[in-house]
Amino acid sequence: MSDDAVRARQGVFFALAAYTFWGVAPVYFKLVKQVPAFEILAHRIIWAFLMVFVLIVAMKRLDRIRPILKSRKLVIRLTLATCLLGGNWFLFIWAVNSNHMLDASLGYYINPLLNVAIGMIFFSERMRRLQLVAIGLAVVGVAIQVITFGSVPWVALALASSFATYGAIRKRLPVDSISGLWLETAILLPVMLIYLFGFASSASSDLTTNPWTLNLLLVAAGLVTTIPLLCFTAAAQRLRYATLGFFQYIAPTLMFALAVAIYGEPLEESKLVTFVIIWSALALYSFDSIIQRQRDRKAKKLASAEAGIH
Repeated sequence: MSDDAVRARQGVFFALAAYTFWGVAPVYFKLVKQVPAFEILAHRIIWAFLMVFVLIVAMKRLDRIRPILKSRKLVIRLTLATCLLGGNWFLFIWAVNSNHMLDASLGYYINPLLNVAIGMIFFSERMRRLQLVAIGLAVVGVAIQVITFGSVPWVALALASSFATYGAIRKRLPVDSISGLWLETAILLPVMLIYLFGFASSASSDLTTNPWTLNLLLVAAGLVTTIPLLCFTAAAQRLRYATLGFFQYIAPTLMFALAVAIYGEPLEESKLVTFVIIWSALALYSFDSIIQRQRDRKAKKLASAEAGIH
C-alpha cells in the first residue's frame, strides 16, 4: 500500500475511535451519576488540565503556548469559547444523568446543520440548494415538536447552539487542538478548584472519604476528555475534513441506541417525529456532500488534464 493509503486507513481508524468514544461516553457519566453534575465537570477539567499538560511537555509543545498568552485579543476570544464549552460540557453531563440522553443525541444530530447555517451567516460561506433544504427540514422538525406537541427541545437546542458557536469561534483562532484544550481547562481551572474545595458539599466532594473506586472513576474524567480528542486530532491530520464529517453521526447514533435500548428512556411521539425529520435532513445533507465531492474530483481531474495539455 502507498503511504497515502496507509495514512488514510489510520485516519479512518482514529476517526472511528474518536466518535465511538464520544458516543459511549454517557456510560462513564452514568457510572458516577451519584456525583452532582457540576462536581463531575470540576473533576473533568482538573484532571484533563493535568493530563494534557503532561502530554504537552512530553511533546515539547510549551513554546506554542507563550505566543497565545501574549495576545490579549486571543486570550479574550479563547475565554469566550471556553465559557461556551464549559456550559456545553455541564449541560451534557446533566442531561445524561437526568435521563435526557435522547435530547443530547438530538442536539448532536442538529449540530452539523447548525454549523452550515453559521458558516453562511457569519463566514459568508455559500450554501447549496440541498443544504438550505436540509436546514429548513431541521427547523420544521423542531417547530412541529413545539407547535403540535407543545414541547420545546431546549436541551438539544442549547447543546447544538453552544457547541456550534464554540466551534465557530475556535475556527478563527490560530490555536491547535491540544494547546487549545489545555488553555481552555487552564481558564476554567481556578473556578473549579474554588468550587470543589470551597463550596462543594456533597457526600462525594471529600476525596479522602470516598471509596478508591469512585476516586479512580473521577480521575478517569480526564481520560474521557483527552483520549477522543487525541484520536480526533490524529484523524484530522490524515483525512480530509469533509471525509471526517461523515463520521460525526456515529456519536449521536450510539447515544440514541444507549438511551433507548440500555437505559430505557421513553421515545415519545414528539421526539420520534423530530428525530425522523432531522434524520431526513441529515441524509439530504450527506447526499449533497457526496455529490459535491464527486464534482470537485471531476473538476480537479479536468484541470490537471488541461494543465498537462498546455
